[in-house]
Amino acid sequence: MTDEVRVRTGTPEDLDSIMELALKVAKENGVFAPNIDKVLSEIWPALHRHQGIVGVIGEPGGKLEGFALLRIGQQWYNNMEILEERVVYVDQKFRSAKGGRARKLYEFCKHTSDVLELPLIVGVLSSTRTEGKTRLLRRLFGPEVGAFWWHGPKTGSWHTEDATTQGSEASLG
Repeated sequence: MTDEVRVRTGTPEDLDSIMELALKVAKENGVFAPNIDKVLSEIWPALHRHQGIVGVIGEPGGKLEGFALLRIGQQWYNNMEILEERVVYVDQKFRSAKGGRARKLYEFCKHTSDVLELPLIVGVLSSTRTEGKTRLLRRLFGPEVGAFWWHGPKTGSWHTEDATTQGSEASLG
């Protein structure tokens, strides 16, 4: 048996573990409360390789250590397909473990892009550990081609009292 971290293509058998991780990433980094039906509508087709794919670390049907969700989409101004990274997430229990799980998941993304011959868009939208994530992406993909700014609650704050209060007081009039 080897201790090498391997990313495999997720299957419907992995759904429960992927959903568990998806809720963890939403709590850790989401800006708004997750909608389970919406999350499922992104993951389920990708597990069937319909307009997407999921890369996972872990045994089939068991607890997963991390996942990458990729979907095929289009940019707003044309009909050309691109591969969009929706999320790359490593469970907190495995972030400091040997094996470079985040790197392996991003390599899965690159490999999928190469095999499908589709351009890949990845990014970081986070208020925590942003510099480390950005350094990893620069090493794997080269220099960034843009940047994002967020005006509003911090990522990962939707479940805090501040975000809840802030959201309930918002109005346009």
